[in-house]
Amino acid sequence: MYRAALLLVGLSACTPVPVSPERAAEICEDKARAAQGPTGSVTVGTNSRTGGFGGVEIGVTSDFLAGRDPLEVYAQCIFDRTGAAPIRPPVLR
Repeated sequence: MYRAALLLVGLSACTPVPVSPERAAEICEDKARAAQGPTGSVTVGTNSRTGGFGGVEIGVTSDFLAGRDPLEVYAQCIFDRTGAAPIRPPVLR
């Protein structure tokens, strides 16, 4: 009985929590944008305590490396989160 309860709890922990179609679109648009190419930022500045400082950040997703179409990434992400097709096309900038 105890093992069955643990198995049930373990399986429920793997089940994604459903989100609204609009929230799924927002989340999946970010994922699709990341599939378009590398992302990054550069920080340069100065202050009175440490003097000058700087940093570089570069991000690359596995979807980009695999050459997946960002629209395909978006549609699959929406389906995974809602179980339905997208309600609108993605806004990719």
